[in-house]
Amino acid sequence: MTVNRLVALDMPASFDFANHVRNAWESGDAVFPVDQRLPQSAKESLIEQFKPSVVIDALGNSVDLPNPEPIAHHDALVIATSGSTGAPKGVVHTHDSIRALLNMSQSRLQTDSSTHWLLCLPVSHVAGFSIVARSVLMGNPISILSKFDETEVMNAASAGATHVSLVPTTMQRIDPSVFNTILLGGAAAPPNLPHNVVTTYGMTETFGGIAYNGKPLDGVAVRTLNENLELKSPSLFRTYRGHIANRPIGDWYDTGDKGEFANNLIRVFGRRDDMIITGGENVWPNVVEKVLATFPGVEQVVVGGIDDEQWGQRVVAWIVSSRDVAPTLESIRQHVKTQLPSFCAPTELRVVQEIPMTSLGKVDTQKLRQLK
Repeated sequence: MTVNRLVALDMPASFDFANHVRNAWESGDAVFPVDQRLPQSAKESLIEQFKPSVVIDALGNSVDLPNPEPIAHHDALVIATSGSTGAPKGVVHTHDSIRALLNMSQSRLQTDSSTHWLLCLPVSHVAGFSIVARSVLMGNPISILSKFDETEVMNAASAGATHVSLVPTTMQRIDPSVFNTILLGGAAAPPNLPHNVVTTYGMTETFGGIAYNGKPLDGVAVRTLNENLELKSPSLFRTYRGHIANRPIGDWYDTGDKGEFANNLIRVFGRRDDMIITGGENVWPNVVEKVLATFPGVEQVVVGGIDDEQWGQRVVAWIVSSRDVAPTLESIRQHVKTQLPSFCAPTELRVVQEIPMTSLGKVDTQKLRQLK
């Protein structure tokens, strides 16, 4: 009996990477793309955790590993979560869940197999890997960059790429008008987006965006229970690597996000873990951030909670100022209180040179909290 294997691909994005994915899938195997930004020790830790049968590197060297864990017959992908709530988990997607997302996306965007996509995000995350999947499963032509480079992105557009997935920090470095469509995800979108930018809402467990510009893709169901966002989608993952049981088919999936769903539009307040509770009052950081972003001289802003003996948590604002004279705590407090309850106003201000970000455009919270 043939045992289906998990193949770890320890290599950057390239056409060789795409060919290894194609070969694995044609053989009935699944792939695990290893994050190339990780130090070797972290790579080894993930490989030990996910127990692939073989590791293939960028030179084509193949190493068989002892005590591998087989995969189920229809599994196609094991991809690591970002680990924002603890150790990374291996999300297991099937061929059906991947193809479902690609079909729903293609229908909403009104694209077809001739649409030329550019890959310039890490393939160790679904935003990047999905471009490879569009090529392998849907036959789309793709251009590949091993990492984001604004000049090369613009060159790829000139050479024929019309569609791309980006995060806010990368989009800000290019002229977005050179693409027909930009799928934007990974972090909160800036205001006043060009008409060709489509904001996405999704996660690793849904194989990426299942809502475009707040509207669920056809086939996706959404509900809220006590402001907890839950969904059903044919693109949902099967299980986590190492778990024996499958995720119950047909059950609602708890996204871990707070939000509302009305008039067929999803509005995300934030992660449940992000909520600041100060003096018994709930404060959503993104709501305060939007207000502070309108304060004169504020170039970037992040709001978070810091433990406080008296209040439980205190509201802290990290601000990058575009002016020589930075705003004061009292001035931003007064600004917030003109639009929000007083308990939302920050009680601490940290003016910093830059907001530390991950390569996917998310705030690096651990590094941020070290900045004074």
